[in-house]
Amino acid sequence: MEAHSQENTNEDFRNYSPERINAFSDGVFAIIITIMILELKHPSKPTFSALFAAWPVWISYLVSYVFIAIVWINHHYVLKHATSVRLRLIWVNFAHLFSVSLIPFLTDWIAETRLESVPVVMYAFVFVLVNVTYLFLIRETMYQVSTGIRHQTRQILYRRSVLTIFLFVGAMIIAIWLPDIGFLMICVCLIIYLRPEVTKGRIVKPRERP
Repeated sequence: MEAHSQENTNEDFRNYSPERINAFSDGVFAIIITIMILELKHPSKPTFSALFAAWPVWISYLVSYVFIAIVWINHHYVLKHATSVRLRLIWVNFAHLFSVSLIPFLTDWIAETRLESVPVVMYAFVFVLVNVTYLFLIRETMYQVSTGIRHQTRQILYRRSVLTIFLFVGAMIIAIWLPDIGFLMICVCLIIYLRPEVTKGRIVKPRERP
């Protein structure tokens, strides 16, 4: 009975397409970037020394901007493998977008506190949330192409995400005593996601049934 109810629920979304989820997500990403840039505060004085003194603002904004760009690229890379939409995929996508939406708040916080310990810890925690929800996003999309995508590719995607989760947790712990080092670890972890592809082989989608 429960399985039949779940099947009916998924049928309600049969007219939804992955492109529609992508379009909605693009709008959310655009809003997040807009909010973040609106929170940028100009230097108190019209001098270069005042501009340089505001380095935490520019560094935090740059890292967050690159982070959002990387999340957007990887988000599109994963969703392009979805051939249909289920309710669970929609909720997982909302959870992923929620974790990303916390970035502007924490970007402003670490900038105002000049990379103090607690803000950097919470900043790293958001990266953990983004990676955890990304793992679920992989699970909800990659299963649809299990016959066309190589097992090795799925495994590497999972291992990369799990590895970076541990690295971000490590950054959280280190940031308690050394926030600058913790923040640097976050920046280094981002390099791992610069390329969403994990193998050189081409991934082929299965043909949709008529």
